Amino acid sequence: MRTDESPSTTAFRGTARPASGVDPVRWPDVAATPRVSRARTAVAAAVVRHALERLPLRVRFADGTELGRGGPLLEVRQPRAFHARIGRDGLIGFGESYMAREWDAPDLVAVLTVLAAHAADLVPAPLQRLRGLWALRRPAAQRNSPDGSRENISHHYDLSNDLFALFLDETLSYSSAAFRALPAEWNLLADAQRRKIDRLLDLAEVGDGTRVLEIGTGWGELALRAAARGAHVTSLTLSHEQRDLARERIAAAGFADRVTVELCDYREARGTYDAVVSVEMIEAVGAEFWPVYFRTLDARLAPGGRVALQAITMPHERMLASGSTYTWIQKYIFPGGLLPSVEAVAEVVRDHTALSVTRRDGYGAHYAETLRLWRERFAARADEVDALGFDETFRRMWTFYLAYSEAGFRSGYLDVQQYLFTKEASAR
Repeated sequence: MRTDESPSTTAFRGTARPASGVDPVRWPDVAATPRVSRARTAVAAAVVRHALERLPLRVRFADGTELGRGGPLLEVRQPRAFHARIGRDGLIGFGESYMAREWDAPDLVAVLTVLAAHAADLVPAPLQRLRGLWALRRPAAQRNSPDGSRENISHHYDLSNDLFALFLDETLSYSSAAFRALPAEWNLLADAQRRKIDRLLDLAEVGDGTRVLEIGTGWGELALRAAARGAHVTSLTLSHEQRDLARERIAAAGFADRVTVELCDYREARGTYDAVVSVEMIEAVGAEFWPVYFRTLDARLAPGGRVALQAITMPHERMLASGSTYTWIQKYIFPGGLLPSVEAVAEVVRDHTALSVTRRDGYGAHYAETLRLWRERFAARADEVDALGFDETFRRMWTFYLAYSEAGFRSGYLDVQQYLFTKEASAR
């Protein structure tokens, strides 16, 4: 997504009142307060009230009305617009309302952590059972076919290398770090990212002469560290921006003879490797293609080889309940994305591959700290974000994304796993 383009695939649908200061060309669905009937808005207000009044929150409306049982403050500045957005688009509307500055919170992460902790029961049970009637469905254009995956990946990872460099550490690692102790400090983040990578390389037994396939290059740090061990790496990405910078970094480190970075879909991978490594790539695959993804890992791995995988996971029952629902994250941040559950991974591996789940380690608290450091750095460098051409609405969107993700891990709703899959030497 370039900054002169709208991130939304939804057409401008008219407005009762434009959100002040929001560019209607870049952000049509944020600038436009939706036209929703009074009855639907009233129903939404009643559902919101029912959800919020039971939570450990203080919810203050513009007229001074307060809800909740005490806790972090959520200030609703424009109740009519807030309820109208939720009435039409559910949680997408909740996120867009924040982007439009219709609500705010002095401690955004604390508010979102409360909501994440109660995600399963925010919507009353009768409405949950009717989810198929009211929940927005994911657009067909976000399907992770080979062409669709290229579009989906480009939307996020081709934003701007300079943007990511503003809030990531020197390794340019965009996945959970592994700290020695928590809470974490910024000056320890790069070491913690290298520790995470080294854990994965150790799991895969990557050493001198190891043939490694990496699915999802990022900006090249894992390939660099594998090459420094003497491995020969083929790394696949669908992001032009990431490929170009990863190649520059690899050449500068003197490893161009050991690392090849290809603009290639995982389904197009060829060859056989001693180790396959993939860090937070499965989240972009989509449930429809999880069997294809894991069959690819299996097919590319030599008998006796090892797969090291890092994956963000969510509770199985929530994955089943919301798997086909269109979310704010999918609309604005990761089109086509879907988090698996631990159970789903185990089932797909069992049913579609000759791989065995040999080890699994979860460390979600470390991701919460990683996200906190990214969020704080992003906020501190707002002027530089602005200088790159990203407007205030983008900054609120990105802040909400980082805070929303951090809250997921702080509440325990999300976790991150490091997996080791092995393949018997006799496997075919």
